[in-house]
Amino acid sequence: MEDFFLRKCWARYVLLFLLSAVTLRSTFAVTHYSLPEELEQGSVVANLASDLGLDVKTLMERKMRLEIIKYLDINKDTGELFIAERIDRELLCPLKTTTHCFLKLDATIENPIRMFNIEVEITDINDNAPHFRRGTMHLDISESSPVGERFSLNNAADPDVGANSVKDYYLSASDHFALEIQTGRDGSKFADLVLQKALDREQQAVHNLILTAVDGGVPTRTGTASIIVRVLDVNDNAPSFDKDKYVVDVMENSPIGSLVMKLNATDLDEGSNSDVVYSYSLYTSERTQEMFQLNPENGEIREPLDYEAKQVYEIKVLAADKGSVPLSALCSVTVRVEDVNDNQPEIEITSFSSHIPEDAPPGTVVALMGVTDIDSGVNGQVVCSVPADLPFDLKPSPDGQSYSLVTRNHLDKEITPMYNIAITATDLGSPALSSVKVIQVEVLDVNDNSPLFTQSPYSFYIYENNKAGRSIFSVKATDADGGENSVVSYSLDRKSPGPTAFLNINEANGSIAALKSFDFETVKSFQFQVVASDSGSPSLSSNVTVNVFILDQNDNAPVILYPVSSNGSAEGVEEVPRNVNTGHLVTKVRAYDADIGYNGWLLFSLQEVTDHSLFGLDRYTGQIRTLRSFTETDEAEHKLLILVKDNGNVSLSATATVIVKVVEPKEAFAASDVKSSAKDDEETDVTFYLMITLGSVSVLFLISIIVLIAMQCSKSTEYTSKYLQEANYDGTLCHSIQYRSGDKRYMLVGPRMSATWRESPRGACWGLWSMVEAG
Repeated sequence: MEDFFLRKCWARYVLLFLLSAVTLRSTFAVTHYSLPEELEQGSVVANLASDLGLDVKTLMERKMRLEIIKYLDINKDTGELFIAERIDRELLCPLKTTTHCFLKLDATIENPIRMFNIEVEITDINDNAPHFRRGTMHLDISESSPVGERFSLNNAADPDVGANSVKDYYLSASDHFALEIQTGRDGSKFADLVLQKALDREQQAVHNLILTAVDGGVPTRTGTASIIVRVLDVNDNAPSFDKDKYVVDVMENSPIGSLVMKLNATDLDEGSNSDVVYSYSLYTSERTQEMFQLNPENGEIREPLDYEAKQVYEIKVLAADKGSVPLSALCSVTVRVEDVNDNQPEIEITSFSSHIPEDAPPGTVVALMGVTDIDSGVNGQVVCSVPADLPFDLKPSPDGQSYSLVTRNHLDKEITPMYNIAITATDLGSPALSSVKVIQVEVLDVNDNSPLFTQSPYSFYIYENNKAGRSIFSVKATDADGGENSVVSYSLDRKSPGPTAFLNINEANGSIAALKSFDFETVKSFQFQVVASDSGSPSLSSNVTVNVFILDQNDNAPVILYPVSSNGSAEGVEEVPRNVNTGHLVTKVRAYDADIGYNGWLLFSLQEVTDHSLFGLDRYTGQIRTLRSFTETDEAEHKLLILVKDNGNVSLSATATVIVKVVEPKEAFAASDVKSSAKDDEETDVTFYLMITLGSVSVLFLISIIVLIAMQCSKSTEYTSKYLQEANYDGTLCHSIQYRSGDKRYMLVGPRMSATWRESPRGACWGLWSMVEAG
């Protein structure tokens, strides 16, 4: 039994050893692949299962996987090795010590466990362009550098390897520089800048070059860098004057130290090599050097101390730079002294009137003056003048030594109250000298302007029932004159037609007060004139027409015209047959309101009635009609109380009482015969009075319309444009005309066709006109 167990254990150890040997053999076998960098994610590298001799159907069951899953992965359905993440060779293998870059992976499967070594070589593609560490290179080269001198440049770097790295350099076109390529031990390329032609800073101080690096990939990639070469200066240019010889003329009366001229020598070099110092040469006499001042820094030559000693001076000036070995240039300056016109004319006022009345005639003498110039010849001849835009002239004397200042046109103080007259005296020298004398002339006022009203004519709108003695409006006039001539006083033209007897005006401010209260029902408009007079001597005046329109207020209560009893109360009795039909006209309440417009627009309403189901009242016409037929149970007498009110802001009203008696048909016929005769007489009287009233109102309306048309025709476009026409105001009135005054708008309300009593579907339209404030 013991031998059996020993044999069994030995067999197990042998089996484990064989399995270990097989596993180790599988582990150390390496599968090699090669693929380029930058493949897209999901790209298939190879069928790993097929290459390893594995059954694709068992991959999922045996749990095939990569130990390190990055960049690559295995599709367990197909056994394909694919790209799981984009591979950048330069990121994976940053060092360029070798051209090979490997990615090592381990793949394992179970049942039984096996491990496979996978080595993937990542090959390079040309995905990087050469680039310079510095995009701009600065070189300072002296213009004295010999041809053939070399200057090292920064080389370009390329993360790619092999043929994809930097292969060559190119330089932009240049007459002075060339490029020479060098190859290092590791095969890298670098470039040197070689001077081919001597530099001259004065011709070109800076050279801008472009260095281009090209790799050997397909397609090729390039990188560029700027090369800025600054040429350093050497003192190889001498100063240079604009001219070799200068000639200058100076005036004898020039102030001591005045500038004669400024020399300018230029040096094409730069820095201290171009700084120029001026000095007298040995050929300039000491006397001349003492007479003139030469500034060594800027080359200015100032005038001598005495011009009478000599008329012509010769000056030799040397200009030298500050280079280590100075270079210089020489020029000659000739100074000539000339006599000039150096005295200005003088003006002397001998007679002067500083105040001139504005009505002075043309030719009035304002001032007398004399002119002198101590120069001789043409330099001493003088011409005087005044500005052409002034209403003054200068008249010379026969000898030309004196002038008189006179008025050329009429003066107007309201336009120009004061004149500052600049008298200019100019000699005939070359260049001419002149002097100016300013005199001030005040224009005295003359009462030559009448007062002017701010409006013409005036139109005012006031409500009736104004308080007597209070100011209702005011007028304003201004006078363009000054002083006492511009003080305006106001008065009423008592001779002009108009009710001036009950008006009073404030003489100082033009405020107009009414001495009585106006009644629209009596006077609707009136007109008068105001006179404005100034305080001049003689006094001037002007007048203006004032149009006053009275505006209606609701100050009249409705008056009952029918029914009216014998004792004057608004009460009447109407008999109605019991057999009348629905809608039978029982009677019509008539009323009158002395106000007009909305204030005279009347509405009717039932205040009291014994049976609301039996009678109805039209609120616009005042008609009382039956709402149903009478029955045997209805009472024989009914009392109706009718309220009549106007449409004013504060409504006024009146009441009328109608007693309706229900009678049998026979009684009604008998009563109606008697009543009709009395009613005819009554209506004849009412109609007569109503016609008189309406005729009076129509005449007043026509007069108002004629006045308005006359005013509108006489006004300016700006004034007449204030009137606005409207066809119908709101449908309840027959006709209206609107007009404006200041910030207010008024409406004239009345009949559309004629001044007669008319009725419309919405109510009564009175044949009256009124002025109401519309907004």
